[in-house]
Amino acid sequence: MDARATVEHVVRASYARLVAFLAARSRDVAAAEDALAEAFQAALVTWPRTGVPEKPEAWLLVTARRRLIDAARHARVHAEAVPSLLAAAAEAQEMTERELEFPDERLKLLFVCAHPAIDPNVHTPMMLQTVLGLDAARIAAAFLVQPSAMGQRLSRAKAKIRDARVAFELPSAAELPQRLDAVLGAVYAAYGTGWEDVDGADRRNSSLAAEAIALGRLLLRMMPDEPEVKGLLALMLHCAARCAARRSANGNYVPLTEQDTALWSRPLIEEAEHLLRDAGRAGRIGRYQLEAAIQSAHAGRARTGCTDWESIALLYEGLVSHAPGTGALVGRAAAVAEARDAETAWSLLQTIPAEAVASYQPYWALAAHLLKRMGQTTQSADAYRRAIGLSEDSALRAFLTAQIPAMP
Repeated sequence: MDARATVEHVVRASYARLVAFLAARSRDVAAAEDALAEAFQAALVTWPRTGVPEKPEAWLLVTARRRLIDAARHARVHAEAVPSLLAAAAEAQEMTERELEFPDERLKLLFVCAHPAIDPNVHTPMMLQTVLGLDAARIAAAFLVQPSAMGQRLSRAKAKIRDARVAFELPSAAELPQRLDAVLGAVYAAYGTGWEDVDGADRRNSSLAAEAIALGRLLLRMMPDEPEVKGLLALMLHCAARCAARRSANGNYVPLTEQDTALWSRPLIEEAEHLLRDAGRAGRIGRYQLEAAIQSAHAGRARTGCTDWESIALLYEGLVSHAPGTGALVGRAAAVAEARDAETAWSLLQTIPAEAVASYQPYWALAAHLLKRMGQTTQSADAYRRAIGLSEDSALRAFLTAQIPAMP
């Protein structure tokens, strides 16, 4: 692998762990990101001349910590961070000389980003950028704000961590619950971003779904008795089990209801089911357990050959009562359409505020489908075109285009 390809691989595979390692020692997230960016630039200049080092991540850590130490000394601020950086320097140097892996500090950084001193509206965006590597523009699009505004929010949050001397350590057992929901939300958002990029068009997202599952497993090891951690991991594993069935041999989009269940991963489904059963024993139902239960009901088609839409509709009712987000409301309408009729589903869809669904692609795809079933051809075609315009996935666009009803 040449120098540039190695740098790209490390960015995709190790960026979050490198930032977390540096930030945990410098106590300055923005400075850690800047130092790592400079280290990547240095690698692009140095490695073509000297060759790719045997342990690229350790080389990058050594280079980045030098820049952090120089910056800290030059700025003469937070001088207490310098000893930690010097210790990190020795630690990184040791990793270049011995067969050692650098510590995984990502969970620590996730919980730091969820600190109560930081604006709650920035918790999830900051985790997505700092720990999971999404850029501000992609995060801004997900949260329906301007990239410049999102960038300013993230910069202020990082400054807050630095100036308030937020401790880079896992919170106490008493503090964990108030931060956990934000952490779970960020991991799920990261999984969704990676899941949607099924074509692999954005290489930055190519391993994001796998990274989210890895973080889910880390959370489970840290909090083995927390049912919502088990619920989130079960949810992601149920979805991951269907990866091979999402495209036909020709690369065409295959909707869930038409997927070949023989292509679903039985080991992942079994692991997800085990986690879901374990979570249920705690007697504390939550959003992620309900979402996982919905996916479990879909997985039942592999055993029975049919989908229990009535059970899915009831589970969505429970989800809406716990977390009445736009996705849950649209999902409930879709399940009701299959369990009962299109007219009832359409009436549910109309209760969602227009501003919440203006750019929400699943709403328009479902609206188009329901209108088509109700015989409203013109309105259905318009809704399909809007759904197509909101779809980034080329195979999904082709599928939706084929569904547009013929005009009378």
